[in-house]
Amino acid sequence: MSQYLVKNGVKNLIKPGEKLITTHCCYCGMQCGMHIRVNEKSGKVVGVEPRYDWPVTLGKMCPKGVTAYQTVEHKERILKPLIKKNGKFVESSWEEALDVIEVNFKRLQKEHGKDSVSVFGGVSMTNEKCYLVGKYARVALGTRFIDYNGRFCMSSAAGGALKTLGIDRGSTLPWTELEHSDCFFIAGSNTAECHPTSIQWFWKAKDKGAKLIVADPRETPTARVADVHLDLKPGTDSALANGILHLLVKEGYVDEEYVKERCNNYEELIKSVEIWTPEYTSQITGVAPWKITKAAHIYGMSQRSVVMFARGAEQQSKGVDNVALYTSMALLRGQIGKFASGVATFTGQGNGQGGREHGQKSDLLPGYRKITDPEAVEYVSSVWGIDPKDMPKPGVSAYEMFDEIQNGSIRAMHVICSNPAVSAPNVEYIWKGFEKLDFMVVSDFFMSETAEFADVVLPATSWAEDEGTTTNLEGRVIRIRKVREPLGESKTDWEIICEIAKRMGKESYFPYKNAREIFEEFRIATKGGKADYSGITWERIDKEDGVFWPCPSEDHPGTPTMFKEKFGTPDGKANLAVVDWKEPGETVSNDFPHILTTGRVVFHYLSGSQTRRVDFLMEQCPLPYVEMHPELASQYNLSNGEEIKLITRRSSMTLEVKLTKAIRKDTVFVPYHWGKELSVNKLTNPSLDPTSRMPEFKVCAVRIEKV
Repeated sequence: MSQYLVKNGVKNLIKPGEKLITTHCCYCGMQCGMHIRVNEKSGKVVGVEPRYDWPVTLGKMCPKGVTAYQTVEHKERILKPLIKKNGKFVESSWEEALDVIEVNFKRLQKEHGKDSVSVFGGVSMTNEKCYLVGKYARVALGTRFIDYNGRFCMSSAAGGALKTLGIDRGSTLPWTELEHSDCFFIAGSNTAECHPTSIQWFWKAKDKGAKLIVADPRETPTARVADVHLDLKPGTDSALANGILHLLVKEGYVDEEYVKERCNNYEELIKSVEIWTPEYTSQITGVAPWKITKAAHIYGMSQRSVVMFARGAEQQSKGVDNVALYTSMALLRGQIGKFASGVATFTGQGNGQGGREHGQKSDLLPGYRKITDPEAVEYVSSVWGIDPKDMPKPGVSAYEMFDEIQNGSIRAMHVICSNPAVSAPNVEYIWKGFEKLDFMVVSDFFMSETAEFADVVLPATSWAEDEGTTTNLEGRVIRIRKVREPLGESKTDWEIICEIAKRMGKESYFPYKNAREIFEEFRIATKGGKADYSGITWERIDKEDGVFWPCPSEDHPGTPTMFKEKFGTPDGKANLAVVDWKEPGETVSNDFPHILTTGRVVFHYLSGSQTRRVDFLMEQCPLPYVEMHPELASQYNLSNGEEIKLITRRSSMTLEVKLTKAIRKDTVFVPYHWGKELSVNKLTNPSLDPTSRMPEFKVCAVRIEKV
């Protein structure tokens, strides 16, 4: 007889000699549900089956998720510690590698102080690991210099939410309600390619008559099916949002009662948007006035609307302003805290939400507590068993850590689950920083571009070789399950951290024997914080298909819909954004007359360290390219497939031209998933948002030369 795995009434066939283990994808914030197929005899991962009963994605998977299992057994996995000797990596024992780390960390801290050693974390890890990275930096190493790759991804979404709503949770509503919404305003997200398994919710809503508005410089597959495509110039989101706000006020679409009872700054907002007529907004954004007007009318008349945004709006030197203004649109309409309505951000990394809440940010402690808050420091110190006076002060943001390397303050770095040698802006500056370090450690399961700079590379496990929790783009805490035993001599990131902590004389603070023990301490550390996970248990997650934070007690139901009664501000009211227009950090000129913007393609993920090792994905998209409008190409006598040189104030690179009418005539687009000479981040501008410290990946001035 056939065997089946039965969950929630859904049957999945189990093939003879195999078992199915239920978990989630390792890539984006959708965290799609899946069953991993494992050979019972060998323990090897051999395939994947969609999880049709997972309420967020209902069995849908993208090309990356379908092939994610192939990285687990990949031939390029790092299986033993590596030490660089005479410029080449040599396999070593764990004992020798840890000896080298201990000697160098202790020597540098003795000579240059605790802060001479730094930590660069990542959010493609479980909550347990992200929590422990923060504790590792501050307790085991005693350094203030810790930050993470979410600074390049989600920090402006966080800053905008904190500014307006007082709490940063990526989505104010569960995504299972989206099919009941009647309008979506999506800014800076190519949803169909970057979060493809979410598209089903928009189709279901559109089948019921919902409208779609998309703000994007490119006519992406998402924009192509929109009722209105707002084809704005890169870097002008705050102007566009002010223009929509102007019309919401002028045309009487404001929910006056909601705003009066639940919002601050309304009179100030009215004055600030007075000048933003459709004509004036069009002058700044390049969007036709009739499109701006039509979008405002559609959005203003909708009763259950959701404003959504992603990196296109966030990765700017004024990304926080953009998010705050788009959020203010939802506030004026009285939509936040209601069914099938609100605001949401498309989380880029798998644990982009949970990974930023619990201590990897330079200024945060677990539970989204500020490290500048004495009460927060006292509480977390009590959980960790340290003297509050020993808690390090705030550090600096991810990109700014490389300034600290150049001025000699940082002499060593431990990079964990991140690849800034590809993902950072102005990346040649990052390479110089790595080269200047006295000592560098990388924990990874592939030899990434960053790992190549290291003195010691520690073999970490993949997502399928450990267990724990992540927090998806809704704010739903879910379970990642161990699929197989670690390959070779690889260890989990939390085990590696505990080993180094032991060498640094802090073993008693890191006594964990498994991920479950870390989770139990993590729950206590978040208790009372804005991101309170203390009422969430692994058993509840399994039983309830995930639990939404905040969840302050085990009898609390969790919070699928945020801000039903009050906001997370001191007075409980939302703060409407009052924002003057600012130019991008870099504008076009005679020498650099066009705009370069960057983004993803459906076949690759972030720095490409994993997806570039999957044959099928590389066959579909083997190299980066430059997308440009035929009319722009004609100015340079360019044909499709020809090579051109892109030059910015920082560097240059040569790429093949891909002609398309689905992009503005003043803009070129390059995907960013490749490293070294193929990295477009050689060109991008590191101008930082003053609040979030997010670099301006999405806007830089560029010159084109025919090769």
